Formats: sequence, C-alpha cells, structure tokens
Amino acid sequence: MTDLSHLAHVDAEAARAARSRYRAGAVEPTAGVAPGFTQANMIVLPRDWAFDFLLYAQRNPKACPVLDVSDPGSRHTQLARDADLATDLPLYRIWRDGRLVEETADASAAWGEHPDLVSFLIGCSFTFETPMLEAGIEIRHITDKTNVPMYLTNRACRPAGRLTGNMVVSMRPIPASRVADAATISGRFPAVHGSPVHVGAPQDIGIADLSKPDFGDAVRIEPGEVPVFWACGVTPQAAVMASKVPFAITHAPGHMFITDIPDSVYHA
Repeated sequence: MTDLSHLAHVDAEAARAARSRYRAGAVEPTAGVAPGFTQANMIVLPRDWAFDFLLYAQRNPKACPVLDVSDPGSRHTQLARDADLATDLPLYRIWRDGRLVEETADASAAWGEHPDLVSFLIGCSFTFETPMLEAGIEIRHITDKTNVPMYLTNRACRPAGRLTGNMVVSMRPIPASRVADAATISGRFPAVHGSPVHVGAPQDIGIADLSKPDFGDAVRIEPGEVPVFWACGVTPQAAVMASKVPFAITHAPGHMFITDIPDSVYHA
C-alpha cells in the first residue's frame, strides 16, 4: 500500500464536504462527486475472516486492489483521517450468512455488533473517470446522473480460505474510436482496477442482457459505441454471497467512500 504521510498539506475540502453530507444523511451515487479525489469500495469483516479476505484480495488484485486496511475495531483510515467509516459513506449494506438484509445510511448499529471489525478499502474505477472526462471521453452514467451498471460475470476469482466467487465488472459505453484511449488512461491507474478486462461481446463473460445489470442502473448505448468492462470492487460482495459469510458490512454499489487522496497519487 502507498505511503501517504507526505499528503498532510493537501486541501481536501471537496472530499470532506461530501463526507459531511453523507454523515448528515444525504444519499447519492458518488460518480462525479469531489472530482480529483480517489474513491474507494469497502468491505468490513470480523477479524476471524480478515486474513481470508486479505489473501483473496492478494490473489485477485485486478478486482480487489487494497488501498488501506484498518486496525481491528477501528472505524478510521489513513485515507481520510477525520472520517468515520461507519457514517461517512452515503449508503451501506448489511449482510448475514451471505444474504443482504439491510441497506442503511448509518452503519453504526451494525458496527457495534462486533468489537473486532476490520475494514478493507479497495480501489474504485470512479477514480480514473476524471482523467477520461478531461480527455473528452463521455462517462454516460455521469451525464445521465445514474449509477454505473455492474454485472456478475462467469470469470471465477481465485479462491482463498473460505472465500470463493466470480468477478463483478462495471461497464461504460465508449465510442469505438476512443476505446484504445480509454484503455490507456485507465491503465495508468493500476491501484484502482487499471485497464479493462473485456471489450465488446458481453456474452463471452456471461452477461446475457446489458439492459439488466446485477447492480446499479442500465445506461444508454448509442450507435458506434462499444461496451467496455472494468474489474469492479463489488466483487467482494459476490464473494460474501457465494461463500455465505456470516457477517459483513459493505458500501452499496456505486456509493463509495470519498478519500482525501488525490487521484494523481495512484497514477503509475
């Protein structure tokens, strides 16, 4: 993980303002929020499951690039030192025995059930959307103010301990003439999923219908555009379901933790 001690001087007012809104109860997808600051997926597990997940992430770094891991029982992260991980995301999911049982804007009560929870913050592809926009590549879910579409694929992740599951991908329609540019730009950010894992032919990765995402919202695909797929940090939630993990807290897909870390830190 990256040493961030030299970033104490960075003015992260936009990121702090977004977290303050979410702590006060605002709920919204975070694509396009606080542009220029890294966003992160999150999964929180009892300490007994933490090593299994750390190994799972190490074996599947494209889908689960770890940016930070909390101490057991801590609700804090070096990615935003004044933040509370139980309140400062716009929407959380609570899981029991692999089943989604609740979505909530405040996970404090669920957090209080276990004294030894370990939080994993995982790179998010929203981070490289800003440089793509700056290069003139439209990001359709930002244009249309919807959540990014995400799909469970037929690509198995490498198992680790008690965890198994398939990769989840996010999709963005890209004009055919700009696919190479999108791949090059995102490829410069390996810590937040990097380059695409698949281009075109969604059926080849087990996606039967792009209009029916497993998570998020369907988006328009215009003539001349190609569906481009990136590994997605919702992949741990697929592992929670497939492995029937007894207890977990995650972000709701598309509702990320906004860090104080500039995107440029993760530019390779």
